[in-house]
Amino acid sequence: MDFIRYAERSAALLNAGLADVDGLRAHLADREWLVEQCTDRDCMLLRKFQRELRPVFEASAADRTAEVVEALNELMVRHPITPRIAGHDGHPLHMHVATKSQSVAELLVGESLLGLANLVCDLGPSRLGVCAASPCTNVYVDTSPNQSRRYCSDRCSSRANVAAYRARQKATAAAS
Repeated sequence: MDFIRYAERSAALLNAGLADVDGLRAHLADREWLVEQCTDRDCMLLRKFQRELRPVFEASAADRTAEVVEALNELMVRHPITPRIAGHDGHPLHMHVATKSQSVAELLVGESLLGLANLVCDLGPSRLGVCAASPCTNVYVDTSPNQSRRYCSDRCSSRANVAAYRARQKATAAAS
């Protein structure tokens, strides 16, 4: 498994609206094999995990790298991860997360933690962030070569740039 993709999925999970099973199914639309397995219990467990995971992204955004590592380690103790080697559908051998019950929530939590732990080890603990566009509070994983990402999406980036441009225009007009 591509651990960057696991890490990016963790950000998407944190940004997902999981008020009910329909929200979880919408989040998993690209993973059809999981959609039918979703339960209310999965939603409840994932909302709890969202509250536990958000401080990791906030600590990274605030450049508190030791806190990122400590929080991820604590989460991996609370949510043990069991990786397994898989080879299927003509793909070469790769890693997957195995869970005892195979619940959707346990699988998504395991993928998130495994992806984030590998990302932090490979690229550093400062690669997680919270969108700089106000009032957005979404999170993102920065895989850019120069570690320059500040927004969760192109939409937020464009909106922030337009707002900054308008503010400059207004300041220039006020100074004239």
